[in-house]
Amino acid sequence: MLCAIYKSPKKAQTYLFVNKRDDFSSVPEALMKTFGTPNLVTLINLATKEKLAMADLEKVKKNLEEQGFYLQLPPPQEDLLKEHKAFMLSQKEEGEL
Repeated sequence: MLCAIYKSPKKAQTYLFVNKRDDFSSVPEALMKTFGTPNLVTLINLATKEKLAMADLEKVKKNLEEQGFYLQLPPPQEDLLKEHKAFMLSQKEEGEL
């Protein structure tokens, strides 16, 4: 299963996988406007891959088959302040502060 992967010029770490190079006919117009003009990153054969770096291979294949595209969004940003506050609260409740 061949697919083309494009990078968004508008959204950092956002990628669009499509079944055929330069064929965005299955991608909703609203998504294309938000995504911006796609920049080709690579063509890959998913049949020869065991895993992908930042996406679930089976989910990518399923979306390509059912929708004709897969959108890979960046991982959520860590909220270090929130984590620190939760840690401090747990320490306080345990009487360690």
